[in-house]
Amino acid sequence: MKNKLVLSCLCIIFAASITKIKAQQMSKNIATPIAKIIPKTLEKHNQKRVDNYFWLNDRENPEVIDYLNQENTYYDDMTADTKGFQKELYEEMKARIKEDDQSVPYLYNGYYYITRFETGKDYPIYSRKKGSLTANEEILFNCNDLAKGQSYFQLGGLSVSPDNKFASFGIDTVGRRIYTIQFKNLETGEILSDKIENATGSSVWANDNKTIFYTRQDKVTLRSDKVFKHKLATDSDADVLVFNEKDDTFNVSVGKEKSKKYIVIGSGSTLTTEYRILNSDNPDGEFVVFQPRVRGLEYSISHFGDSFYIMTNKDKATNFKLMKTPENATAKENWKDVIAHRKDVLLEDIEIFSNYLVVEERSNGLNHIRIMPWSGEGEYYLPFGSETYSAYTTTNVDFDTDILRYSYQSLATPSSVIDFNMKTKEKEIKKEQQVLGGKFDKNNYIEERVWATATDGTKVPISMVYHKGLKKDGNNPVLLYAYGSYGVTMDAYFSSTRLSILDRGFVFAIAHIRGGEDLGRQWYEDGKLLKKKNTFTDFIDCSKFLIQEKYTSPKHLYAEGGSAGGLLMGAVVNMAPELYNGVIAQVPFVDVITTMLDDTIPLTTGEYDEWGNPNEKKSYDYMLSYSPYDNVKAQKYPNMFVSTGLHDSQVQYWEPAKWVAKLRTLKTNDTVLYLNTNMDAGHGGASGRFEALKELAKEYSFLLDLEGIKN
Repeated sequence: MKNKLVLSCLCIIFAASITKIKAQQMSKNIATPIAKIIPKTLEKHNQKRVDNYFWLNDRENPEVIDYLNQENTYYDDMTADTKGFQKELYEEMKARIKEDDQSVPYLYNGYYYITRFETGKDYPIYSRKKGSLTANEEILFNCNDLAKGQSYFQLGGLSVSPDNKFASFGIDTVGRRIYTIQFKNLETGEILSDKIENATGSSVWANDNKTIFYTRQDKVTLRSDKVFKHKLATDSDADVLVFNEKDDTFNVSVGKEKSKKYIVIGSGSTLTTEYRILNSDNPDGEFVVFQPRVRGLEYSISHFGDSFYIMTNKDKATNFKLMKTPENATAKENWKDVIAHRKDVLLEDIEIFSNYLVVEERSNGLNHIRIMPWSGEGEYYLPFGSETYSAYTTTNVDFDTDILRYSYQSLATPSSVIDFNMKTKEKEIKKEQQVLGGKFDKNNYIEERVWATATDGTKVPISMVYHKGLKKDGNNPVLLYAYGSYGVTMDAYFSSTRLSILDRGFVFAIAHIRGGEDLGRQWYEDGKLLKKKNTFTDFIDCSKFLIQEKYTSPKHLYAEGGSAGGLLMGAVVNMAPELYNGVIAQVPFVDVITTMLDDTIPLTTGEYDEWGNPNEKKSYDYMLSYSPYDNVKAQKYPNMFVSTGLHDSQVQYWEPAKWVAKLRTLKTNDTVLYLNTNMDAGHGGASGRFEALKELAKEYSFLLDLEGIKN
C-alpha cells in the first residue's frame, strides 16, 4: 500500500495548488484555450437565452476541431509532469488483469460457447466447442484480426442460426453505435456478400435458418425505429419492412423467446411498452400485437409452455407484479396474478425453468434471488450476508435443468460466476475473477453501508469501501460516485482497477440517490421530471454527511459521474461547489434545454418522459432552473476533469465543450479545468480493454495529483 502524505503536507499541498497552476502556465508558457464568442439568441416561451458557444455544434467545422485539439494540447501540457505516473497507473491496473482470460462456457443448442482473451491483445475471441469442452475449438470471430487498422472497433449482435451453420454479426468502426450487419458461413469460414448498413447490430434468426429480423435507425436521430426482414444470400435493398415505429418517443427492438417459439418485436418509451409476436416457424407471417400500448402501461413477456408470463405495472402496481395469460389470449383483460404487487419489494426480472420460477427482487436497496418451485412447495431465497453486494442471474438458456447460473460480487469481493443446484441447494463456483500481482486480499478492506438524511428527511443509502485502518479525522480523500437517472440501479460492484486509489488511501463511495430504482420504483419517480432536483440535493446531502461524519472534508472530497451522471456533476458544482476539491464529469449531459428542444439529436424525443418536454412552459422553466450549462455563474468552482468523445451519439461532444468554454470565462478562481476529447471514440470511450485503462489512468492521476500523491 502506498501511504498518504501526512496531514501537514496535505495542507501545504492544498494551499499551494492554485499557485502551482499559475506557475505551470507561466513556466511552460501554456496558453489557456479560449473559445471565440459568437452570440446566438435562442427564444422559447417568450424567453431569450444567449448561447455564446452554439457554433461548437458543427462537427464538420475545422475551427471546432481546432478548438478541441487546443483543449487536448492544453491538457497534455498542463499534466506533462504526471505522464510518468499515468503510465505507472496504467501498467499497475493492467498487471492485475488476467490477460489470457475466458468466460465460463455455456451450452446452447449442442455447442459450448466461450469468449476469451489472449495475452497482449485488446479484443475478444469468440469460439465454440461441439458437444464437449474437450472437443476441438472452433473460432467464430477473432476481433483482434478484424480490428486491425481501426482506431475504434466493436463487434455486436453475434447470433447463430438454429442449425448452427451461419452467424450474423454487426461491426461498428466509428463509435456512434451504427453497425453494418454481415453473415459468416461457420462451416466454410466464408463471409457472405450480404451487407446491411445503418443497423443497430443485433439480429434474430427465424427457425428456417435463412430469415433474420433486424432493426435499423433513423439516419439523423439514430432512433431505432424500423424492423426489417432479410433473406440470406439476397441483396439488402430487397429487405422487407415489417414494422415502422412512427411515434418518435418510442424505440424498437427485436428478439426471440427462450422457448424459441416466438420472434418478438418490442416497442417502448420511458413509460409505455408494446410487443408484437410471430411464430418462429412462420417468418413470412404477420406479427400480432400482444397487448396494444396504453400510456403508462409497462410490461415484458416470457413464453413458457402454453402461456406467457408478464411483468407489469398494471393496476397501479408501482413496483411491478407477475401475471400470466394463455398464449392464444394475450390482451390484458386475460392476465391473472401470479405474484401480487408489494409496496416494499421491487420485482426486477424472472427466469423460467421447467421445474422452477426464479424471481429477482429488490428490497431495502438490496437485490435478492427467490427460488419458487412450480409445485408450490419449499420456496426459498439464496442467502447473501453482505450489505454492499450485487447478485443477479446470468446466462440461463435451458428450460430443462435444475442449475441456475448467477453472479455475485461486492465492493471488496471479486466477481464470481456460480452454478446453483435449485434441487439440492449445492453450489459450484465456476469462476472467480482473478486479481493478479499477489498483493490483493479482500480481508484488507472494509465494506460499509450508511444512510444520509436528505433535505426533505428521506434516508439515502451510501455504499463504501476503504482500506483497513481508516481514521475518521476528516483527512481521507473520498471519491463519491453516482448516476441517478432512468431508474438505473447503481449496485455495489468490484473493480480491480479501483484498487489503485483504495491502496493509496482513498475511500470509494456510491450514493444511491433518487432517480435510480435502488429503493424501488417510487425512488425513480421521485427523481425525474418535476422532481429531478431531488437527485442533485440527495448527492449534496450525501456529501455533507460524509463531511459531517468526518470520513472526509471539502479539501479531500471528490465527485464523479458520467452521461446523465455528468448532468448530476454539472448541477452539483453550480449548487454547492464549495463541497468538492475535484470533480470528474465523463461525457456529461449538461446543455439540457437546447438538447431537449432539438428533436434531430439522438434520444431527444424519447426522453420527454424522463426530463420533461421543454416545448411545454412548465417543464421548460423547471429544466432551465437546473440545466448546468445555463446556470454557470461567476463563482469559485472545484478542479474539474471533463471527458467526451467526438463521435458520441448519446451525449454530443459539443455539450461538454460548450460547458467548459463557458466555465473558463466565468469561474473566479484558478482551479484546473480540463477538457479531454477522444477524437476516435463515442459514448463508451476507447474500444480496446487496455486502451480504456489509459483513460482511467488520466482520471486517477487527476485525483491523486490533487492529493499530492505522486506514486
